[in-house]
Amino acid sequence: MSKPTSIKTSEDVRDRLRILAEERGTTITELLEDLAGRELTEAEREQRALDAARELGIEYTEQVQKTGQDAWAKIRAHQDAA
Repeated sequence: MSKPTSIKTSEDVRDRLRILAEERGTTITELLEDLAGRELTEAEREQRALDAARELGIEYTEQVQKTGQDAWAKIRAHQDAA
């Protein structure tokens, strides 16, 4: 287990995290761990794109990469709007 640390945030964000954690029957720490475990880093998304292209028999060109990045941007925009 890693050493605990603190994260500075606004009181509003802290309060929201507390509510979300309580609603899920967990702690803020566990809630943040779950979020961090579910979200992909840019490098992980890139690797998944490479793997998917390989499985589909598609050459992973700059154009394919750009199309994929545009798709992720649209997905994130829709998630943010929700």
